Amino acid sequence: MKNLFLFTTFCLLSVSATFAADAAKRPIKVFILAGQSNMEGHAKVETFDYIGDDPATKPLLEKMRDDEGNPRVSEGAWISYLPGRGDNNGEGYGKLTAGYGSRSNPSENGGKIGPEFTFGLKMDEVYDEPVLIIKTAWGGKSLYYDFRPPSAGVYPRTEQDIARDRNPESGSGHYYRLMIKHVKHVLSDIGRVCPEYDETQGYEIAGFVWFQGFNDMVNRDVYPPLPKESSENRFAKYSEWMADFIRDVRSDLDAPKMPFVIGVMGVGGEKANADNLKFREAMAAPASLAEFRGNVTAVPTSPFWDEPLAAIQEKYESVRQMSYLLRTKNKNHANADGSMSEEEQREFLKRFESELISPAEVVMRQRGASNAGYHYLGCAKTFAEMGVAFADAILQMSKKTP
Repeated sequence: MKNLFLFTTFCLLSVSATFAADAAKRPIKVFILAGQSNMEGHAKVETFDYIGDDPATKPLLEKMRDDEGNPRVSEGAWISYLPGRGDNNGEGYGKLTAGYGSRSNPSENGGKIGPEFTFGLKMDEVYDEPVLIIKTAWGGKSLYYDFRPPSAGVYPRTEQDIARDRNPESGSGHYYRLMIKHVKHVLSDIGRVCPEYDETQGYEIAGFVWFQGFNDMVNRDVYPPLPKESSENRFAKYSEWMADFIRDVRSDLDAPKMPFVIGVMGVGGEKANADNLKFREAMAAPASLAEFRGNVTAVPTSPFWDEPLAAIQEKYESVRQMSYLLRTKNKNHANADGSMSEEEQREFLKRFESELISPAEVVMRQRGASNAGYHYLGCAKTFAEMGVAFADAILQMSKKTP
């Protein structure tokens, strides 16, 4: 019996070692993540604990941390991230872990996460072969101009649009070209980012995630309001350009069947205004085109908007508004006649805040939020759930069981 046990154990170990060796020789799985500030990610690592406050997401937090409670470092997933401002771009790369969110210094851990962290952990969990994430994201960028796909043509700029542009010399589609250039740069020497890569194994571009939209949604020049009686969507052009983007990316990367995820902007959750809802429709629309059925998925992110945190944030906005009113001697508050001293204003504002926001709400906000509403409150729980949802969508399109 002892000999039989030893023989069985030896066989199992041999099979396991052979399987691992085979997996290492399979094409490395490459995933591309692109977009603007919410793809960058503004959720501070300090908000991780908040994920564990919810029994539904506590298991996710356990996957995000190692046995010592530190952000997990993936053993099977690597990342190359190209952030920057204008032409001042740089790369951060290495094994996937937390800190590949928004960075002021491209090569240094920024202490934040975007969707990439849990996205990569999920892919590493599912795939036996190595995983490589190539991320390109810049804050404040549009699809109509900055990421404009080649087949959409050159964007005819207006005076208002030029006046708003912080980098007028960049040109239509500048960030689209930067994105493609960086992806090809990484793929030309994968071993630089992933030292364990063997050229004989090759690579497969296994998915693309697009997460952007705020700059397009708020632009009334490019997407002018329509008459109230109109049934059209004023953001219809976004749908057209998004479809062009998908076709062009697949063509430029020679990946005609690459699964593509559109992360549909969900700021504001279910209470978003009419313009926001219309924009979500326009974002998701390409997924219903016949040519994209089964290979393009629109993933709503509004379900991950944290309503309790948002309610507290609204109260803090009220405090800020009151602070402004006190200083401007607005007639609708206690300092209408301007008689309050600065010290009296501070005391009034302190009482106003304490009566409006409870100590428990203060603690909750400190645990869960680290940025503004347009950045999903900088809530790691939100970004973690989005990352998993994006990964699951690609796995489903790839017929790979999540």
